[in-house]
Amino acid sequence: MKRILIVEDEDVIRDFEVINLKRAGYEVVDVPNGEAAMDIFDRNPFYFDVAVLDVMMPGIDGFEVCRRIREKNNAIGIIMLTAKSQEMDKVGGLMMGADDYITKPFSPSELVARVDALHRRVAMATEKAQPQPVNELVSGPFVLNLKSRTVSKNGKPLDLTQVEYQILEYFFNNPNTALGRQDILNRVWGEGYYGDIKIVDVNIRRLRMKLEDEPSNPKYLLTVWGFGYKWSQE
Repeated sequence: MKRILIVEDEDVIRDFEVINLKRAGYEVVDVPNGEAAMDIFDRNPFYFDVAVLDVMMPGIDGFEVCRRIREKNNAIGIIMLTAKSQEMDKVGGLMMGADDYITKPFSPSELVARVDALHRRVAMATEKAQPQPVNELVSGPFVLNLKSRTVSKNGKPLDLTQVEYQILEYFFNNPNTALGRQDILNRVWGEGYYGDIKIVDVNIRRLRMKLEDEPSNPKYLLTVWGFGYKWSQE
């Protein structure tokens, strides 16, 4: 069963989400605020595959719920819902650890498509890895383990989300090669992705904060101006 947590303080919108996601085959648990969400999540942080969080809620807002969920579970997929179109709302959620965002108002087809796409990525990431001739990819001080889907730097584990892991795996498999933003988007989010290509840039920024000694002066994850990014493997 595909399990999803809906956190939305507006009853009409929450009911709309629940009805359409249930029709799409999801087992849905819905709550009206961040406090109730954390109460459920704290009791079983690995029960849900995806969480859909409204940003603007009284009490604990969506950003804080996202941050707390991500602290406990790096595998869960997180989508932020915002009624605003300002860039900072979108970036703020992604920097807190969200995988995607949807701007209100949205259609049933967009909601289901975005949730389905994220659920597929989560399911692929959590499946047991098939036997592979190479279990690790090594680049400088970094080791990417293909079985456990973890990354370490100088022997110390890095706290990456599954989306961040997928981006890094793509770079490790294409060292010293310029990868376009659209190529990265298609590879990680899928060719049918509805959202803004800028989600790639935000995730790269987040990755640099975790990988680089000096994120503002990156040594490994380099920008190819006007095109995309490349992984520098010395």
